[in-house]
Amino acid sequence: MTSATTRGVDKVVKAGNGALEQTGNIVQLAVDVVRQSAVRPFQWREFIQQAWFIASVTILPTALIAIPFGAVVSLQTGSLIKQIGAESYTGAASVLVVIQQASPIITVLLVSGAAGAAVAADLGSRTIREEIDAMEVLGINPIQRLVVPRVLAMMLIAVLLNGLVAVIGIGGGYFFNVVVQGGTPGAYLASFGSLAQLPDLYVSTVKAAIFGIVAGIVAAYKGLNPRGGPKGVGDAVNQSVVISFLLLFFANLIITAIYLQVVPPKGG
Repeated sequence: MTSATTRGVDKVVKAGNGALEQTGNIVQLAVDVVRQSAVRPFQWREFIQQAWFIASVTILPTALIAIPFGAVVSLQTGSLIKQIGAESYTGAASVLVVIQQASPIITVLLVSGAAGAAVAADLGSRTIREEIDAMEVLGINPIQRLVVPRVLAMMLIAVLLNGLVAVIGIGGGYFFNVVVQGGTPGAYLASFGSLAQLPDLYVSTVKAAIFGIVAGIVAAYKGLNPRGGPKGVGDAVNQSVVISFLLLFFANLIITAIYLQVVPPKGG
């Protein structure tokens, strides 16, 4: 084996070991967050401040994205359904796509991209200024004091934004289907119950909650472990967003597959 091949193998092994180590550290942080969530006193002030901040930076972008997304879904499904002669199911198909997939994904992309980046930057700046070390010296657990309120705030806002996106997406889909494509309002609304069912809303809410927790934990981990000073904080922010996106799409695949196996689809 040549020296170049050996170096290449060593780099691959090193990268794999680093990925496994980082995965283990994130899981350990998640366990610590669960444990510290039960520790009293709970940091209500920090929780409310973080929830308000996350909501303030995500509500408007989420609403602006939900409108065109709902319109695209409605226009595309309406066009396809017309080709197969099932116009009466246009509303049900649009609602299923928006509630089951679009609303939790749009929500968490905004939460992890905007709020997650802010959390990683905040914790990263505290870490390089040695504020985290100072808290530990004083006997204050930084996970209980800083991480838990942020993770729970991201989970709460993700669930609330999920409902907002669902309402706006369905409303936008109704407008474009009825006004732009000339659909029948009564048929659009009546078809909701033909394919959609209440568990669809439940799984959407569960997805949003899980996605919010995952995004918060990844952002917190990267913020608590920056490398290389201020530049490392910027790298940690970018890495937290990328890792969150990858984990969230993978988690969405798993949850959707399990849901479709557990809950049978409703027939027309």
